Amino acid sequence: MKDITKGFKNFEMVLMEHMKTVYILHGWGFDSNMPWIKWLEAELKEKGFEVHAFDMPNTKEPKIEDWVGYLEENIKNLDEKTFFVGHSIGCQTIMRFLEKSYKHLKVGGCVFVAPWLDLIGLKSEELKIAHPWLSNKIELERVLDHTGNITCIFSTNDQFVSPKEWKKFEVGLGGKIIIKKDEGHFEEVERIPEILNELK
Repeated sequence: MKDITKGFKNFEMVLMEHMKTVYILHGWGFDSNMPWIKWLEAELKEKGFEVHAFDMPNTKEPKIEDWVGYLEENIKNLDEKTFFVGHSIGCQTIMRFLEKSYKHLKVGGCVFVAPWLDLIGLKSEELKIAHPWLSNKIELERVLDHTGNITCIFSTNDQFVSPKEWKKFEVGLGGKIIIKKDEGHFEEVERIPEILNELK
């Protein structure tokens, strides 16, 4: 009798080769259960994406080496079907991960929600935690070695991200800038449809 399982395995391999993979990183103090992350994960899976929504280590006191190291341990293959979605410090982590990656590896793109290079509105204890992220500057041109397809989503009333950041990402990364009205730091948001549009 002919072994039909071999055909199914070959079909699965073809599907995997054409499947886009999305890695989603939450922000400082949160996890993968953020409302819009759960919504996005479900929507992408329904559309046939392979999705990994990570729970990053020590989220209340995030450290660069721990967060970037977590990506290095858990992401083994990068190619042009690989996409990243980050929120706040998750965006920083993605940029720092790409900055350290082998120069000629290309990824499909990044969508950053409330990204920043500088922060406002922090309490003194928060500033101590954020200090390494703020003082160790990212070489943006090294991020661009991996992709020129970057979209940044900001809010008009973000309590931590100043409108000054909008221009930094537009100029420094050539990013497409989307400004949403009164979404704060996107902590309570249920869905962000613009992300889906950018990952088509």
